[in-house]
Amino acid sequence: MSVDPTVIIRACPDYDVERIRTIIREALVELGREPTGRTLVKPNCVMSGPQFPHAHTRPEFLEGVLLALKDRSGPRMKELAIGERCGITFPTRYAFKHAGYYEVLRRVGGVGAYHFDEVSQVEIPLYHPQRLRDSIYTPEPVAAADFFVNCPKFKAHPWTTVTFSMKNYIGIQDDRHRLIDHDHELNRKVADLQYVIQPQFIAIDAIVAGEGRMLTPLPFDMQLIVMGNNQVAFDAVCCRIIGLDPLSVEHIRLAHERGFGPVEPERIRLSGDVSLEQAQQRGRGFRTGLIRVEDYFRGTNIRAYSGPPPGGQHDYCWGGCPGAIEEAIEILRLYDRETDARLAKMPTVHILFGAYEGPVDAEPGEPVVFMGDCASYHGAVAGRRVDMPSVYVDRSKKNPLDAKYQDIFAKMVSVTRKLGKLRSDNVVRMAGCPVSVAEQLLALIKLGKLRNPFWDPKQALPYTNAYLSWRTRQAIARLGGKPYNKPGATARGAARPEQSQPPAGASRRLEPAGQLKRD
Repeated sequence: MSVDPTVIIRACPDYDVERIRTIIREALVELGREPTGRTLVKPNCVMSGPQFPHAHTRPEFLEGVLLALKDRSGPRMKELAIGERCGITFPTRYAFKHAGYYEVLRRVGGVGAYHFDEVSQVEIPLYHPQRLRDSIYTPEPVAAADFFVNCPKFKAHPWTTVTFSMKNYIGIQDDRHRLIDHDHELNRKVADLQYVIQPQFIAIDAIVAGEGRMLTPLPFDMQLIVMGNNQVAFDAVCCRIIGLDPLSVEHIRLAHERGFGPVEPERIRLSGDVSLEQAQQRGRGFRTGLIRVEDYFRGTNIRAYSGPPPGGQHDYCWGGCPGAIEEAIEILRLYDRETDARLAKMPTVHILFGAYEGPVDAEPGEPVVFMGDCASYHGAVAGRRVDMPSVYVDRSKKNPLDAKYQDIFAKMVSVTRKLGKLRSDNVVRMAGCPVSVAEQLLALIKLGKLRNPFWDPKQALPYTNAYLSWRTRQAIARLGGKPYNKPGATARGAARPEQSQPPAGASRRLEPAGQLKRD
């Protein structure tokens, strides 16, 4: 059954599982969708727990989706599972547990769980001319999926303005692959990920949306479930609900230009019991996430300075280090109400991003931190000459197979060592592209003598248990001959997009025999 790009907007006043189940099932029927083969559901579980109630797809929502899929399934569905890679540094098992997902799986029954940080990563070839690199790595269950269901959370984002369906794809990569190209070209990276897989069904948790931020969003009561069958059309409608031009969001524009779907209202069929105009009333006042780092820290003891990232195409690195430090501050505020008071007492700290060329208003003895590989400066700082060259390595010289992983304990050691240099020299670089949220959080803890949330009594033991379980399972997999990276040809499921087919004359090194056409 072929259906035009369709977006269904339904009212849902609360997280009643049976109500959600009915709404999802009715949308599946309307769109003619029936789960087949290996069916994979991808929630947004970047972070969870009592401090992050609005950061993830709620468990009641996920439960309603899974029940509706089982209602619509038949003998053609061979497997039903959820899969995700949560936020960098945290084991996915920890995020699933604190989101209540394991209880959901027990109640629904017959549903598996893939933790994308514990499975092999397979190589997917890219053929389109605008690609950042020739191939990209993704967890094996993603590549093999036949029926893909995307279940994001309706949220703002400090790097990409919003995170709806397309941006949820960052979770289809594990840490060391996710961080590659997670910089000023982040939107292009998200657009490239669209060639890995496309959803047959999308349902976003917009019952209580998250505004302002991504890891620590503020609750925004919207009382909506939005569903659809085309990712670009879906994200375009979600943008319009909050009064945003979808073409102003770079990854949506890029995917539209590359043929993944329409953004024009006249080419998108709208359905449901809530009109777009009514939905826009509910979305009025929703705050998106783009705030320049200088403005974010204005009036505080943190002086931020930003210059352009490499390449000459951007004046600001929206996808890298500046957004990460904003999220880091908000996380610290969640765990310690005295964070702002402590920061107000610390000496002024100067943090530079990108190729900054303006004045640095530092007094003698005040710490100056160059954040990231591309941070550079040549000029006077506190009466002395500072020549800090960029150490950025062009992406064409970065091999995904060489990417290394640092867990949180290794990061604690490395950050302490780096900032320890401030005792002898008040100028220091924190290397990385990007420097992760966790590393910047640890740096702020060190600079401001703040409480470390990783040592929070309510978190330390469960986190350590999840960490040890995660590392043990990884070690067992490797000892059993299951590699982390599997370069070369890999089988693709029926959810492979048409746009990822190799053009005539293209190298088919990564295409397994008999898999060149979509099933």
